Amino acid sequence: MPRLHLGNWVDSGVDFLQSHLSWLFEAISSLVNGLYDGIDAVLSAPAPLLFAGILAVGAWWLRGLLAGLLAFAGFALVDSLGLWEDAMSTLSLVLVATLVTLAFAIPLGIWASRSDRVSALLRPVLDFMQTMPAMVYLIPGIIFFGVGVVPGIIATIIFSLPPGVRMTELGIRQVDGELVEAAEAFGTSPRDTLVRVQLPLALPTVMAGVNQVIMLGLSMVVIAGMVGGGGLGGAVYKAIGNVDIGLGFEAGVSIVILAMYLDRMTGALGRHVSPIGRRTLAKARAAATGAAKLWNHRPQPAYAISGAVVLALVAGGLNTFGGSTAEDGPTGAANIGKGRTLSVGYIPWDEGIASTFLWKELLERRGYKVDARQLEAGALYTGLAGGQLDFQTDSWLPVTHAKYWEKYGSKLEDLGSWYGPTSLELSVPSYMKDVRSLADLKGKGDQFKGRIIGIEPSAGEMSILKDKVLKDYGLDGEYKVVDGSTPGMLAELKRSYEKKEPVAAVLWSPHWAYSSYELTKLEDPKGAWGKGDGIHSLARKGFAQDEPKVAEWLKSFKLTEEQLTGLEAKIQETGKGKEQQAVRAWLQDHPEIDKLA
Repeated sequence: MPRLHLGNWVDSGVDFLQSHLSWLFEAISSLVNGLYDGIDAVLSAPAPLLFAGILAVGAWWLRGLLAGLLAFAGFALVDSLGLWEDAMSTLSLVLVATLVTLAFAIPLGIWASRSDRVSALLRPVLDFMQTMPAMVYLIPGIIFFGVGVVPGIIATIIFSLPPGVRMTELGIRQVDGELVEAAEAFGTSPRDTLVRVQLPLALPTVMAGVNQVIMLGLSMVVIAGMVGGGGLGGAVYKAIGNVDIGLGFEAGVSIVILAMYLDRMTGALGRHVSPIGRRTLAKARAAATGAAKLWNHRPQPAYAISGAVVLALVAGGLNTFGGSTAEDGPTGAANIGKGRTLSVGYIPWDEGIASTFLWKELLERRGYKVDARQLEAGALYTGLAGGQLDFQTDSWLPVTHAKYWEKYGSKLEDLGSWYGPTSLELSVPSYMKDVRSLADLKGKGDQFKGRIIGIEPSAGEMSILKDKVLKDYGLDGEYKVVDGSTPGMLAELKRSYEKKEPVAAVLWSPHWAYSSYELTKLEDPKGAWGKGDGIHSLARKGFAQDEPKVAEWLKSFKLTEEQLTGLEAKIQETGKGKEQQAVRAWLQDHPEIDKLA
């Protein structure tokens, strides 16, 4: 059967849309960004515990005293973990996605409930939207909207729309037909029948749909974190990239607390707005006695609203009169940046982490604010080309990242190489005495379980390995390259090394692993890996014109192998999540680097 080039057709369609409708995507991006920034500003304005109190009052009103106390305890825990700001960013993302989704889902659900033909047309479309892997939506999202919260919100809207439409349609269709006929018999217009009869009776099912929309939105926050969406999803993604179990657990618990609160509150709100639900609650309240009556006590709406208003006013007063808590920055001639924000992207490779946090510290010492975002290579280059990022310091050219340079080079500025030459290689522990070159791997697949431990699938090194190195040495049928992450590869290397097991891992030089383990770089007599790269700093188009001083510093920046590996080792020694602290300690021993900028 002939090959159907469906992917090529989709690529052509995306290119056409990007060329002809870029103005529309920019308008949507501005609208969504504005809505997100507004909601995030409101949620982040109050002091954390005061806002937790406001949320707790809402829980007390909707579900009872026990729910209010548990809500306050949950959000206080989030604050104690240092993740309050991320939690509010995530809540903002979910609220924006939910509002936009419902703005489309409820009218579509009503339309489908009133027309069998519309329902039949919508059903396969909704099936497609809900069964397509959610991560696939990020690909066009990044291309059309760049990196940041917008592609994450758009992907969330698409993924969570189907249950909102289906549940709205189902709720209206389940309303007793005789009630509808009775309303029509009394001369009620179709519009009034919908608003006064069908929708009130369908509210429990519609609210269940709202609940599903919110829960699916929360399930997308980690995926949104992969494209710079930030929030708790960004924290989880960073934990995955660094194999940081502690951070992953803390961010995961925070997501669970947020999800449970929103789930319980939307469920309770559904009961309160539904006539049937209100009758059920009234019966339960009348039957409650003793301790149950105390824990289920709910204040009158006026008291609940008054309490929330008082807390909001206290929060506003503290923010107004509490003064600035920002740290003092450089002044005078040293304050070159004057508070301007620079966005820096990085791949979670050791030299990328080291150089990025080194520049973050150097620039902040000179009055800049630096927003450092961890991204996949594809999202990093797309964001740089689209102008959402200002620069990055870990581009391996001309070989490893050749495909990205070929695609985006015309939209980027090369600020030069700060380290080189590098080398790419497969490495094995030195106790594998009979394996010294890539050719020696042939016929030994059983020893290595037929696996080569790889890093991020988007890395250029992985493409070279799969497309050229394995084929040149006749290894492509014997070995499978295991896609993963750099920290995952290092964890597997450490585990196998400690057990003296055979392992072949993707590595590169310089890398601190060579000073921590006795490893053999497998020789490449055929030159399949190509010549060594330089590690370049790349910037968005126009960056040198906008920030000439920073561009000049980046162009003159150089590190030796001893300096780079020493900085990487210092970061490893200091521990995860303390990169900038490690950089500061390292700079005390290398003041000459601080003078470069």
